Amino acid sequence: MDATEYDLIVIGAGPVGENVADRAVQGGLTAVIVESELVGGECSYWACMPSKTLLRPVAALRAARAVPGAAPAVTGGVDVAATLHARDRIVHEWNDAGQVDWLNGAGIDLVRGHGRLDGERRVRVEAPDGTERVLTARHAVAVCTGSAALLPDIPGLLDAEPWMSREATAVAEVPASLAILGGGVVACELATAFASFGTRVTVIARSGLLGPFEPFAGEAVAQELRAAGVDVRLHTDVQAVRRDGAARVVELKGGDEVRADELLVATGRVPRTGDLGLETVDTGATPLTAGEWIGVDDTLRVPGTSWLYAVGDVNHRALLTHQGKYQARAAGDVIAARATGGEVDDRPWGAHVATADHSAVPQVVFTEPQVASVGLTQKQAQDAGVRARTLDVDLGGIAGAATHAPGYAGTARAVVDEDRGALIGATFVGADVAEMLQAATIAVVGEVPLDRLWHAVPAYPTISELWLRWLEAYGRPS
Repeated sequence: MDATEYDLIVIGAGPVGENVADRAVQGGLTAVIVESELVGGECSYWACMPSKTLLRPVAALRAARAVPGAAPAVTGGVDVAATLHARDRIVHEWNDAGQVDWLNGAGIDLVRGHGRLDGERRVRVEAPDGTERVLTARHAVAVCTGSAALLPDIPGLLDAEPWMSREATAVAEVPASLAILGGGVVACELATAFASFGTRVTVIARSGLLGPFEPFAGEAVAQELRAAGVDVRLHTDVQAVRRDGAARVVELKGGDEVRADELLVATGRVPRTGDLGLETVDTGATPLTAGEWIGVDDTLRVPGTSWLYAVGDVNHRALLTHQGKYQARAAGDVIAARATGGEVDDRPWGAHVATADHSAVPQVVFTEPQVASVGLTQKQAQDAGVRARTLDVDLGGIAGAATHAPGYAGTARAVVDEDRGALIGATFVGADVAEMLQAATIAVVGEVPLDRLWHAVPAYPTISELWLRWLEAYGRPS
């Protein structure tokens, strides 16, 4: 811990920073991670892991209630106290000792404190006690500071002391009522969770739900939220927010108001680059700006530098933990290759690039129903000038769905590049469709010809038979 010089300095100890450092160390380098909060980052303590734990009970109850032989055994709703206890276990009571042990075992040093860039290959760290130290990198610095919830410029919002996603996933007591601003993934997932807890939830969205996905995905989620008792208000603008005693009052354009005990803001993300020392970095013609996303090339290196990398949310390519870890593996490997004089494979889909961020990003929304997608939507393909064909399948008409639960409802859409005869996008909406996503991801990334997919026979009776339905709709090979 007394060392001040390393081959690699990583700012941020979330899953992205951990993976960059780990891959670099496996490549023969020394590495240190600088972290001002908990080792493990947002995903481990305030995002992916706790939120999915909060959502699991409602999914399990839905699955049991849908099966005639199991439904009679369900005699109650979600046990809120037990759910919050499970959340506490998943986040280890917000204690990162286990993550620190992993760093030690991986041969990665840890420096606690706030790290700021301080010129080329230098990072100044302010410790919690106010003391400072300077670390120097022989080869590279990787910024892996992630993103934070966006607070929109709405009059009175800040004074209303709203929740952001952190407060919502770390809640100790659920409120009687909750208003949610936003219609994206966080808004939809947390509306699902809190409605299952018995909270009276109102979702206020400026447009529809899950805008970047296929339209039928947001429509299905809105329908199920309403069925769960959520007041879903779409295409609704907020004029102002105020406090009225302990209540938060959301004033809507047109004069209507929504009152709630708590207010959750889930309207987007901003990069954690506001106090990072970006102004000290010489990038040539295009300077870096505090508070903005950091642009990178496909090897995750900042253009105009030979030593600075930005990995994960902070580069704004795909704000997803699994994509950040994907980038991190490529970044750690290429940093090690460049440092040791190894060969750099920066071809498309090469070992040292993050190509999939452009065209094959998978994502799951853990709502009721689940939404899973990869690649391009129909609109994205059209906007990109692709001669695309769309294939829609009613999942309820597949034999495997009938054994899953009576009345199973869902939709699967394939987007096919007609010129290449290959899948370029897929969206699944229905119960437990998340487990179907990886097959589509492999087909998109591998550019598997549809003619070859005729020989990838789906097991019967499973919902994966939808692949055969897609192929039949497309037409047999000549």
